[in-house]
Amino acid sequence: MNVGSILLWGFVATLALTTIQSGAQALKLTRMSLPLMLGTMFTGDWERARVWGFGIHFVNGWLFSLVYALVFQSWGHASWWTGGLLGIGHGLFILVVLVPLLPSVHPRMATETRQPAATALLEPPGALAMNYGVRTPLVTLLGHIVYGVILGAFYVIGG
Repeated sequence: MNVGSILLWGFVATLALTTIQSGAQALKLTRMSLPLMLGTMFTGDWERARVWGFGIHFVNGWLFSLVYALVFQSWGHASWWTGGLLGIGHGLFILVVLVPLLPSVHPRMATETRQPAATALLEPPGALAMNYGVRTPLVTLLGHIVYGVILGAFYVIGG
């Protein structure tokens, strides 16, 4: 396994994914902010939560790049299109499994049955995170496809 390649291209891929998601939010294509969602799990200060969330998101990006590298190593090759396919699976996993689980474990997120109280809570994401906008699944998939394409195109097999 090529640790240097994982560190470099995992960082670049996560930077691209985060830029796509943040840009889409700035352009009002989605209201979902993964850094805010992640950060508010650890602090109620929303400004600090964004900083914590970006850090957590980058660490997660590096950890996922390790998974991609393990897949590429097991296949004996990496390419932009295999990375893109992994990105589709990764994005679908985020949308279908992880994001819907958040209200169950997130201390500052409302659920479908526990609505916001006197303290500010994040809105639950709903199916495919569409409570944050109907384009949210597309933005999420696009970001993860780009993430996978970068890793697949530039990851160097071996050590």
